[in-house]
Amino acid sequence: MAEELQQQKVVYIPDNTRKKSSQKKNKRVTNIIIYVVLTLISIIWLFPFLLILLESFRTYPTLNTGNPFSGSGYEWGLGNYTKLFTETRFPTWFLNTFIIALFVAVLQTLIVLCMSYTLSRSRFKGRKLLMNFMLVIGMFPGFLTLLVLYNILKDIGLTQEHAVPGLILVYVASSGMGYHVSKGFFDTVPKALDEAARIDGANRAQVLIKIILPMAKPIVIYTILTAFMGPWGDFIFAQYVAFGAPGGYNVAVGLYSWLTKEMINNYYTMFCAGGVIVALPVTLLFMFLQKYYVEGVTGGAVKG
Repeated sequence: MAEELQQQKVVYIPDNTRKKSSQKKNKRVTNIIIYVVLTLISIIWLFPFLLILLESFRTYPTLNTGNPFSGSGYEWGLGNYTKLFTETRFPTWFLNTFIIALFVAVLQTLIVLCMSYTLSRSRFKGRKLLMNFMLVIGMFPGFLTLLVLYNILKDIGLTQEHAVPGLILVYVASSGMGYHVSKGFFDTVPKALDEAARIDGANRAQVLIKIILPMAKPIVIYTILTAFMGPWGDFIFAQYVAFGAPGGYNVAVGLYSWLTKEMINNYYTMFCAGGVIVALPVTLLFMFLQKYYVEGVTGGAVKG
């Protein structure tokens, strides 16, 4: 009889265990839905880039509305990339863009970090007024000053063929107003480190270079990346300053000049090849430094 009762025992599952099991299943289903949606969005977002990549390997230069995935009527090769560097002014445009982006990245990073550290650590009369003034001015779109800036650059001979130094000057001139993220990051670094270094005899510059910057690697890399990517893809102002002078174009303006009605059938596939080459440096740079970029953004958003 005892053995029969033991066999008839019913296992009791607590309500908490059932709830946890149900929550895990719901969470798993939710995650699956999110991943599916994100995958679809990624495919839709990457599809145009895949088309540009395929078109860049097509040997015929004309604009083709066919299906590159079918393979019919398509011949593939590296001719567009070869012609790009041997038969066009693309190397000049690429070099112009690289010079502009490199100088702007170095100079703008120095200015932004110094400005951010000063506003984070120093307390002086008019500090809040200055910060509010730069914040308000930064809300106005930059193209409102195009006409004035062009006239100034034209008066000093930094337009058209000499547009490269003019663009560097303009990009760097207002870089101090982009202090917000970097200042937020510096605010999270304890001020006790500065005070200890000052007691040991270090000046402000030594504290920034030897103490703060080694600890602020994410925000330094974030500032360099944003400063480099800005002029790398700029089109509106670069076209305005270098208008009518191919020797002063950057890659965005130069490649766009091939999309006119008269030139598109001769340069379309080379335009796609140029787009692929221009995208590679920034893409690889961002992929390798993505960790620091995210840390810089999140760290600088903690405290403003």
